[in-house]
Amino acid sequence: MPDHTLDTRLVHAGEPWPRVEGAVVTPVFQTAMYLSRPGEAYHEQGYIRLSTTPNHRVLADKLCAIEGGEAAITTSSGMAALTSAILAFAGSGDRVMTQRALYGGTHGFFESELKAFGIGVDAVDPNDPADWKRKLTPRTRVLYCETITNPTMAVGDLPGLAAFAMENELVSIIDNTFATPINFRPIEHGFDISVHSATKYLNGHTDIVAGCAIGSEEHIARVKHRVDHLGGCLDPHAAFLLHRGMRTLALRVGRQNESALALARALEGRSRVATVNYPGLESHADHVRARRLFVEQSGGGFGGMLSIEIDGSVEDTMAFIAALSIPLKAPSLGGVETLVGRPAATSHAALEPNERRALGIPDTMVRISTGIEDVEDLKADFVQALERIG
Repeated sequence: MPDHTLDTRLVHAGEPWPRVEGAVVTPVFQTAMYLSRPGEAYHEQGYIRLSTTPNHRVLADKLCAIEGGEAAITTSSGMAALTSAILAFAGSGDRVMTQRALYGGTHGFFESELKAFGIGVDAVDPNDPADWKRKLTPRTRVLYCETITNPTMAVGDLPGLAAFAMENELVSIIDNTFATPINFRPIEHGFDISVHSATKYLNGHTDIVAGCAIGSEEHIARVKHRVDHLGGCLDPHAAFLLHRGMRTLALRVGRQNESALALARALEGRSRVATVNYPGLESHADHVRARRLFVEQSGGGFGGMLSIEIDGSVEDTMAFIAALSIPLKAPSLGGVETLVGRPAATSHAALEPNERRALGIPDTMVRISTGIEDVEDLKADFVQALERIG
């Protein structure tokens, strides 16, 4: 659907035609395998683990249509997509270049599992090309980054990183979960592979765990083979729910963009708020870059995620969270309900305190995932919680 807008493609792209038995909604194909066809290769066989079912194909086609990829694969989690993508292009003796300040689960995978596989990791400043050149080695195979860092909400030099990877024949992989295709489409900016924790915004309803990777046919074929062998496939019912959730992505993310910006502005400068991290604020160090990439070039917004640092103790921070009445106190993000939590106790709990501080994640930081509730209700609730702690 090349002539249609992203909003329209989210609803209609990838749907089977003619519709299955005339059904407007693609049904759940709850069967583990399909009849064999003459001459089909192993990775093409009709089998859930090989991600070749009708539910998988509909999702892949829709993901390609909204991110501009040639091929896509869905997985059992965001980590399954990310780890399979990395391992598809890096093996023993190779190295991966990654930005600093990653999601805690990704950091743990790089620090523990990759090293166990004999793969080296070089962390770089995403804003310093000189650092990239210093850390580049003849065995560097992959460059990995996040569109918006979790939970500090920084936006690195994404076009520069993609260009650097291309110039040095590295496979560039970016986690686009926080931005979503509404706000940023990495392939349009030169990245090879875009991965998502589809648990979050793509599904948007906090009821499944899933992941995906989008890119060229050549790259995704390698990722798929790795997923096929490691077994990180998505089951048909979860695929059905993800497919349903993606249809409303533009509506949900548009609302979340607006609410996060309004909440960030309402919290900035308030008593007991030391810092508000949100790229939509003019005070944010990466605001100009974020505005250019996410708003001017992509026609979206600054995302539904923000974090704040409480001016006080950990006990004050926990009291503030407890005083909130609308947000749910839970890990994860990207759903229709607002969620809050301390990264030191959730997403980055596995890191040592000194590691978190070095990454700009104090124990008094609160990460906020805005939902689709009335923004005035949200602002009032956060203000009253701040007043409760003085």
